[in-house]
Amino acid sequence: MALKQQLQQKQQQRLSPLQMQVIKLTELPNIELEERIKQELVDNPALDEGHDDSDDFKTDDERDDFDDSGEISQEDIALGDYLTEDDIPDYRLTSNNSSSVAREDIPFSSAESLHESLVEQLHLTELTGDDAKIAEYIIGSIDENGYLDRPLNAISDDLLFQQNIDVSNEKLQSILEEVQSFEPAGIGARDLQECLLLQLKRLDESDAVEKAIRILSRHFDDFTKRHYDKIKRALNVDDDELKQVIQVIVSLNPKPGNNWGDALAQTMNTIIPDFIVEAYNGELFMSLNNRNIPELRVNREYSEMLRGYSENKKGVTSETKNAIAFVKQKLDSAKWFIEAIKQRQETLQRTMQAIVDLQYDFFLTGDESNLRPMILKDIAELAGYDISTVSRVSNSKYVQTNFGVYPLKYFFSESMQTEAGDEISSREVKAILKECIEGEDTKKPLTDDKLAEILKEKGYIIARRTVAKYREQMNIPVARLRKNL
Repeated sequence: MALKQQLQQKQQQRLSPLQMQVIKLTELPNIELEERIKQELVDNPALDEGHDDSDDFKTDDERDDFDDSGEISQEDIALGDYLTEDDIPDYRLTSNNSSSVAREDIPFSSAESLHESLVEQLHLTELTGDDAKIAEYIIGSIDENGYLDRPLNAISDDLLFQQNIDVSNEKLQSILEEVQSFEPAGIGARDLQECLLLQLKRLDESDAVEKAIRILSRHFDDFTKRHYDKIKRALNVDDDELKQVIQVIVSLNPKPGNNWGDALAQTMNTIIPDFIVEAYNGELFMSLNNRNIPELRVNREYSEMLRGYSENKKGVTSETKNAIAFVKQKLDSAKWFIEAIKQRQETLQRTMQAIVDLQYDFFLTGDESNLRPMILKDIAELAGYDISTVSRVSNSKYVQTNFGVYPLKYFFSESMQTEAGDEISSREVKAILKECIEGEDTKKPLTDDKLAEILKEKGYIIARRTVAKYREQMNIPVARLRKNL
C-alpha cells in the first residue's frame, strides 16, 4: 500500500491553565483553599500577599496576555468533567439528589491515621525482618472500617510477586492474629462475626460474655435474623438472661476503624463555614467567609524584571532567554491563580445566593418544615451555571446560619405532593417516618406496608418501595431487625 500525506482540519476544545485552576479551586472548601493559597505563595515567587492598587507596572505584552485569558464560561467548567484527569464530585440529574444528607461533621485535620497508629503498635512488637514486612502489608490491606478486605491467599500471592516473600497461609494467619491484638479491639477482622468475637474475648469473663461468645460462634445467623426463640432453646435461657446477653453484644462496635477516627475527630476537628447567612429584622444577609483568605497580587519586582528584559533586546544570550522564560512563566501562573480565585468567589457567591433565594423561609426561621424541594438543576437554572458547577460548589461546603452550621447538601431534597396537591420536601416525609418508627411497639415493629398506610392516612400518597428507600437512607433497619424481646 502506498504511503500518502494528507492535511486534516479538526476542532478541539482544550482547557487553558486558568480554566483548569477555576475547576480545581471551585471544589475546595475554605480550609483547603487556605492551604492551597499558602502553598502557591511558597511555590511561586511572583505571587505576593496584599492589595494590588495599580497595574501601571504591567507591560503591554503582559496586559495582552492577561486579557487573552478572558472570562471562563460555564461550558468550559462543565468540560472539565471530560478534559481533566482529576476526580470530579459525582452529581445526579434526577430529583433524589443528596436527599439522604444530614447535618454532619467532616474532619479536616492532618492527625495520625488509623494505619499510622497500627504501624506504630507494630514497632512495639517482637516481629522483625520478613514477619514485620508481612504484618505491615496486612495493615495496609485494612479498610477504613477496620476490616481486612482481602483473603489471606491473595495477600500471600502479592507478597511473593511484589516483595519476593514466600509465606504460607498458616504463617499469615499467625501474623494476622498478632495484628488483631492491636488497638482498637476488633481491628483486622475479616467479617462482622469475627470482629465482634475479637472484642468479646477482651472483655472480663462473666456468664453473659461467655453466652455472647456462644451465640456469635454457633448461632450467628439466628442472631442476625432475630430468631430469639431458637437461641433461648439452644442456650436454655429465659427472656431476662437473653436480654443481658444481647445488651453485651449490642454494646460492641461493628466498625472499630470508624470509632477510632470519630473519637479523634471529636477532639481535634472543627468546621469552618464557607458562607455566612444572617437573619436581621426580617431580612437575610449572605456573605462569603473570607476571613482567612488573603488578598493576592503579582510581585512588582518580577514584573519590572520582565519589563527590563523586554526593553533590553540587544545582546540576549541563551541564559537570558531562559531567565525571561522562567520569569514570564511565574508571572503568568501568578495572574492565572489570582483570576481563578476571583472567579471561584463569584461562582460561590451566585450559587449560594440562589440557594438562599429558594430556601428563604428556612434561613429566616430555621424551621425544617419550611425547606422547599430543591435539586441541583433548580440552582443551576437560578444561578445561570452548569449542573456540574453547582455540584462542585455544594461539595464539602458549609453555611453558618442563625440556627447552626449546615452542609450545603442538607438543603437538597426531592419533591413530593400531598393528597391536596401541595408540593412538599421528602425531608418532611422522612421526619414523619422517623417519628412513627421511634414511637412503635418494639415487640411488633411497623412494616413498610404499615408505614405506607400511616402516611396515606396523613395525606401523603407514597408507595411501599419509596418508604423502604427513605428508611434505608435514614439507616433504619427493616421491621424484622428492629424487633426486640
